[in-house]
Amino acid sequence: MNLQPKFFDFIKHGTKRIELRLFDEKRQQIQLGDTIEFSNGSENLQAKVIGLLRYNSFPALFEDFDIKILADASMTKPELLTTLGEFYPPEAQAKYGVVGIRIKV
Repeated sequence: MNLQPKFFDFIKHGTKRIELRLFDEKRQQIQLGDTIEFSNGSENLQAKVIGLLRYNSFPALFEDFDIKILADASMTKPELLTTLGEFYPPEAQAKYGVVGIRIKV
């Protein structure tokens, strides 16, 4: 999975422990125990899937988790929601739902 450098670094440094994605056909194939390779374009790292959290939307998921494990304490939930909304508009979230992929590097 490709990541912006900032989010790649959050995973690399252990703060981001839940990767947030649309629950589209590709993400529906992910199983507990799978290994995901993340890339920032110049560097890769692998993480094991230790949990799958299904929600109807990112705002609903954000009610249950602290920003410290969704990204990093340097971000706010509204900032992260805005970023996610640029990639996954509300219509797409309503169509597929979302998934929080709990990972362990």
